[in-house]
Amino acid sequence: MPYCQRCNIGFGSHRALAQHEQDSNNHHICNQCDIDFSTWAGLKEHWVQSPYHVYCQYCNEHYDHLDDIEEHYEEYHHYCSACRCVFRNDVGLREHYRQSKRHHYCISCDRHFQSASNLDAHLNSSVHRQKTVMCRLGCGKTFVTNSAMLLHLEGGTCSSGMTRSTVNQFVRQYDTSNFITDPSRLLTGASETQITHIASDAAWNGRAFECYLCHSQHPSLKGLNQHLSSPKHEDQIYVCPGPSCRTRFSTLSGLVQHIESERCDVLKFKVVQRGMESLFGTMGRLGYR
Repeated sequence: MPYCQRCNIGFGSHRALAQHEQDSNNHHICNQCDIDFSTWAGLKEHWVQSPYHVYCQYCNEHYDHLDDIEEHYEEYHHYCSACRCVFRNDVGLREHYRQSKRHHYCISCDRHFQSASNLDAHLNSSVHRQKTVMCRLGCGKTFVTNSAMLLHLEGGTCSSGMTRSTVNQFVRQYDTSNFITDPSRLLTGASETQITHIASDAAWNGRAFECYLCHSQHPSLKGLNQHLSSPKHEDQIYVCPGPSCRTRFSTLSGLVQHIESERCDVLKFKVVQRGMESLFGTMGRLGYR
């Protein structure tokens, strides 16, 4: 005689037993896997955990394919597709973005970034920080960081007439102890002449204007000459003062940006802090107007 051990009841036929299992609150059956759970919570957890089911526990709905439930999550729930996690509300989702090392997320702007360095650059930009750094040569412009101010000087946009070449000349005269410069590079010797590369129509290779130094290709002659006038092919004369870093840079602004980022923690050293203060203080006393 068919018998239900869980309920201690006998039945006249297997059909009657099957009907009992379907109707009773003591039986919760997954027909696909042929497993009988004693509670609804147990059956639901099985659907959630089993790789054989594509199930939304929030809506109690089954789907045929993962793509279908992904689309459902995106449309109806607070879902992180990168981590495949669903959250109760938007606050929970944003908090996940903020805490997860997998995400580079600005919570106040609700923006994602591709890398931690991109997020740091955003957080240190004028979007989040005030422009409190005055141009050291007195042109009146303000900047978020000292590296941005140096980029302004190196780019030749300052009314003082300062350029990347004159910035390098200043550092050559100032950094006599080679605190941030490499004595084996450009700064040795008496010459202060900067080599300037200029391309002509002869740089056309039939498809683009080609740099004869690095063989990069550019759609216009103007673009190639802008490339040649950039620091791309200049000697890396600047060096991080961090004893365990010593990363090299071709511009002072690049070095200062590296120090400001605190990637190598060099700014924690008092000697570096005093060195940077002295550098900018001396630059402010220049008469490049």
